[in-house]
Amino acid sequence: MRIHTSEVKNHAGEQVTIAGFVETIRNRGSIAFLVVRDISGVMQVVVTKEHPTALASVESISLESVVQISGLAKGGAEAQSGSEILAETIEILSHAEPELPIHVVEKLEEADQSKRLDWRWLDLRKPKNTLIFKVWTTMEAALRDYWVGNGYMEIHSPKLISAPSESGAEVFEVQYFDRKAYLAQSPQFYKQMAMAAGFERVFEIGPVFRAEPSFTSRHATEFTGYDAEISYITSHYEVMAEEEKAIAFMLAAVKEKHGEEIKTLFGREVVVPAVPFPKISMAEAKKILVGLGVTSEHEGDLSPEEERRICEHVKETEGHEFVFITEYPVSVRPFYHMRDEENPELTKSFDLLWNGIEITTGAQREHRYDVLVTQAKEKGMSLGSIQFYLNFFKYGCPPHGGLGMGPSRMVMKILDIDNVRDVSFLYRGVKRLEP
Repeated sequence: MRIHTSEVKNHAGEQVTIAGFVETIRNRGSIAFLVVRDISGVMQVVVTKEHPTALASVESISLESVVQISGLAKGGAEAQSGSEILAETIEILSHAEPELPIHVVEKLEEADQSKRLDWRWLDLRKPKNTLIFKVWTTMEAALRDYWVGNGYMEIHSPKLISAPSESGAEVFEVQYFDRKAYLAQSPQFYKQMAMAAGFERVFEIGPVFRAEPSFTSRHATEFTGYDAEISYITSHYEVMAEEEKAIAFMLAAVKEKHGEEIKTLFGREVVVPAVPFPKISMAEAKKILVGLGVTSEHEGDLSPEEERRICEHVKETEGHEFVFITEYPVSVRPFYHMRDEENPELTKSFDLLWNGIEITTGAQREHRYDVLVTQAKEKGMSLGSIQFYLNFFKYGCPPHGGLGMGPSRMVMKILDIDNVRDVSFLYRGVKRLEP
């Protein structure tokens, strides 16, 4: 029975079988050394002339070929690397072409990003890249545990919809039989439908499509979104309080399971944040930025440079990696965000920034039918195209609010990676639809 390389140390003196990719080959004629890599790590394999068939097979093995090896596990002082296997049989399960299009062993010169994305499945064999998706798995499992453990129900909303789910811009049109449909920009409308259905607390993990002609290091045209919505709130501050707890819970799980490996491979110390997070209104943030000598590009929003600088300021003054920016003006928020009663020019909304990048947008939603209609008209929207959505609020709907999180950006911050392409399993952008 096959075991992982990480388990070999527990079987010293026993016959074992491992399988994986051949990372290194050193053939000295009378003895050969292989390094075999699987999902759990690497293992040195020693092949001697005592097993001539196994030794002869080394001649036909190329780097990154997949092999199965059986032999005696050695450990402790007997093994130079802590553990190793004295091979008795070697079976080549899949032969790799000798000329690799990109290097897999990280010690060798790395190809440029575009070429690595062309050969992504080879790029993902690197332990650092494999760790990205181990971290992502733990992060997602922890958030799901938090939500389920706190009374949320999971929903799966449709991704083919009859009307754009945001402002109407940046959507992909598709032919849907005899009419047009759109790929969903978010599950926003359907999360709110769940509130009207009385579900009270819901979450969704699913694909999001944005037809943004953007080439930045933080944007993609298809990505995964984490969304949540809760009923019977009195303000957007209750939504923020929920997110704080969920993120602290998630980062504690990531730190416990992967903290040491992240520190070794990425040089990043995972910090479990203190709750509550700092909160700064948009107006306050602009004043702080003026004091820092940062020029404002948009009065009611933050540029990437402003996001970086405000996060640096919060880290210096409060020692915190996170900051909520609150009270965005009506002009930069969608029609369904609730207006502030004291200042109708502002919305009950927020963004969450983490070490210089926005990872969340959220708000209290407007749940009153007549107010929603008025706000949609103010935004110049066609009521006919969103009547199905407006109908959700005609027959009673609790006050509610929610958020949308960007997990790819969250993984970027956990590992201190500066490009979304490198944390995407397969990146989709304006110029990339393959592999």
